[in-house]
Amino acid sequence: MTPTPEQHRPEQHRPEPAPAGTAPAAPAVPTATYRLQLQPDFPLSAAEAAVPRLAALGVSHLHLSPVLRACPGSTHGYDVVDHTRIGEEIGGEDALRSLARTARAHGMGLVVDVVPNHMAVPVPEHLSEPLWEVLRDGPGSRFADWFDIDWAAQEGRLLLPVLGGRLGPELGALETGTATVRGREERVLRYHDHVFPLRPGTEDLPLPGLLEHQWYRLAWWRLARTELNHRRFFTISDLIGVRVEDEAVFAATHGKLLELVRDGVVDGLRVDHPDGLADPRGYLRRLHAATGGRWTVVEKILGPGEPLPADWPCAGTTGYDALKHVDGLFVDPAGAARLAEVWTDFARLPATLGGNWAATVARATEEVVTEDLATEVARLVRAADRVCSKDPQLADHAPWALRTAVRGLLAGIPVYRPYVVPGEPAPERDAALLEAAAGPARAAFAVPEEAHAVDVVRDLALGRLGRGPDHDDFAVRFAQVSSALRAKAVEDTAFYRWHPLLGVNEVGGDPARPGTSPEDFHAFAARIQRDWPATATVLSTHDTKRSADVRARLAVLSEVPELWREWLEKESAADGRGRPAAPDRQVEYLVRQTAIGLGHCDAERLVPAMLKSVREARLRTGWTTADPDYEAAVEAFVRGLCEDEEQVAALASFTAVLEPYAHANSLGAALVHLTMPGVPDLYQGSERELLTLVDPDNRRPVDFPRPFDADGFERSLSLGRGPTGNLSDRKLRLTATALRLRREHPEWFGAGGGYAPLHARGPAAEHLLAFLRGGGDGEGGTDGGAGGAITAVVRLSRDLAQSGGWHDTVLDLPKGPWTDLITGAVHPAGPNRASALFAGGPAVLLVPTPR
Repeated sequence: MTPTPEQHRPEQHRPEPAPAGTAPAAPAVPTATYRLQLQPDFPLSAAEAAVPRLAALGVSHLHLSPVLRACPGSTHGYDVVDHTRIGEEIGGEDALRSLARTARAHGMGLVVDVVPNHMAVPVPEHLSEPLWEVLRDGPGSRFADWFDIDWAAQEGRLLLPVLGGRLGPELGALETGTATVRGREERVLRYHDHVFPLRPGTEDLPLPGLLEHQWYRLAWWRLARTELNHRRFFTISDLIGVRVEDEAVFAATHGKLLELVRDGVVDGLRVDHPDGLADPRGYLRRLHAATGGRWTVVEKILGPGEPLPADWPCAGTTGYDALKHVDGLFVDPAGAARLAEVWTDFARLPATLGGNWAATVARATEEVVTEDLATEVARLVRAADRVCSKDPQLADHAPWALRTAVRGLLAGIPVYRPYVVPGEPAPERDAALLEAAAGPARAAFAVPEEAHAVDVVRDLALGRLGRGPDHDDFAVRFAQVSSALRAKAVEDTAFYRWHPLLGVNEVGGDPARPGTSPEDFHAFAARIQRDWPATATVLSTHDTKRSADVRARLAVLSEVPELWREWLEKESAADGRGRPAAPDRQVEYLVRQTAIGLGHCDAERLVPAMLKSVREARLRTGWTTADPDYEAAVEAFVRGLCEDEEQVAALASFTAVLEPYAHANSLGAALVHLTMPGVPDLYQGSERELLTLVDPDNRRPVDFPRPFDADGFERSLSLGRGPTGNLSDRKLRLTATALRLRREHPEWFGAGGGYAPLHARGPAAEHLLAFLRGGGDGEGGTDGGAGGAITAVVRLSRDLAQSGGWHDTVLDLPKGPWTDLITGAVHPAGPNRASALFAGGPAVLLVPTPR
């Protein structure tokens, strides 16, 4: 039976606290998830207190950040130290089980973030039992198979780059002593807060000899870049890679989570960074079997045109591919191209250092593969050299040639990585990627015969040269290094050097193609519905550099590039008059545009974000090459800007011009996200206006009102009913309306719901995006429960206003009439004027009106 509009209205649905066993069970596939960042300041008990409100909002599952025991004080949980326990700082296992019971009493389930690729190298080191025993017992340790350690390097010792300087000057800070480790006294070596075990039998040696006889080598932290002999997470040396491809390691690291799945505490999983694993497909197959096929999504970042491997047993990605397509709907490609010209004219940077996108990526890739990943490349070269030295047909390839070939091939891969499994034929797509990369890699050689090293490295990476420990190791590690290179070079370097339109510099984004046409979006949504209907979709996450509402503000700049240029030049000309000037024009552009995205000049939030940006860019300062004077100048400029009343007023005046169009973008993007194919994942606080910058700004705890007032919550939804007013109120109403509709009608939005584009006609048709969910081919009526829901949103609203509005543009609605759940307005079947359709706001959600 098709519900009436009154049944759909948010005011009519007030979930009350329900005793266990009386609420409907959470669906096996979520209708929507809500991400909560657990940390000491927002523990599991705080999440439990938020359950009634989130149930009222309409989500079916809470999505929890990692729950296993992490480093003390961790605000994110990805630095796991103990896979057998739930973190005590977030409440422990009893609190997690209590949260699950409360969630289930409200018809909700739990999805948990699992971190299979790495764990922490903690301080003190004994917090990690597996690492502690490897440091103490070396390759003979019962945990030796946990980690990717190249014991053939560093004279058979694990390099620990923890010293503040070279060993000689730091010797005085090293001392032996005792420590209580898991209930027993052990002799240890101390260095400030670090605590290291001593190899049995070496405890009484004098310090220099004692150091030489350990299974680890303490070293200056700067040696990590070139000398490290263990796999790490990207370039972060205090996150050590874990070998979950080993069955015993998988069982040990996943035992607690799988127990929680079996006990009905956890209903689904989000897999962090599968591209770091030796065999992502094999891992997912094992996880699928161990969980009984529970809903699982993977944090796979897809490149342009790259599909998710069809043989991965999962529901889909965590949704960055959706973020790119949704955001792109509200970016004018022509205006974005003009912004690129404004940027290059203003910043005056060399092409390779931010002046040109493609050249900037190429330079960043070269820097990262040559410098940041030097130790990873060196390991690949050693493996390749051993293979060549044992095969007469491959002999006489100099290590320098192999190194050049490895770097060239890695740099030429346009996606995160290939998916080669030793012993299996390489996927055709991966073979084509490596072959395409081989041409440019050969160009680095002056002697054609020496360029044969590229063919050797390519064939090793594709597993074409047979089997053996070094053959297999090379193929696996090459793919893992490839993913680290792509992430570090593009997302963590180039994105911080190229600033024309900051909102498109997002995880999974492609600044070279900043817009999405309605046709491209419809094609993407149809593919999702056909191939991965239960995939996750997102707009804001704990990793997005700017929240969706910040990006919605910035997107308007693509519609007003000349206005932005004029304002930027005018305000820049006022620099230096009684306050600190910008240290360079790149930073000035970055700071001013970020402040526009944030909506106001808040130095306490802007300063950390800007310092992170310039450190990641590594043009004038960096995390390991800090220039304190330059960073002080950046901070002084930001604070001076935010304290200058004239500049603050100018910023407020400019943002006021953008405000109505930014709000239209926020509401339109939110509704598309909540009703498109896939499972929408909402980030904490994003049901209202959420203006956050890069972490840690976006990981601040959310303050949910306590206790939950169900009646007050319903009253608050009525505040967002009209076409004007507070964005938070309007967004909250829109979000609750869409989420409740998804929960009430999973048949419309799930795997069988279908997706049908609806095309507008008229002079402003390109400004209207619409689609039908649940109505098959778009002809479903109100009889017999056929029903369905129609989403319609305005895009590029400033351009629309400048061109005189909708004129005679119409949208043909299927057999109706239809009721807008957000405003209550009724619209007939057939052609509807866009001006009437959007009279109540820029985002419309229609359901059949009962007869």
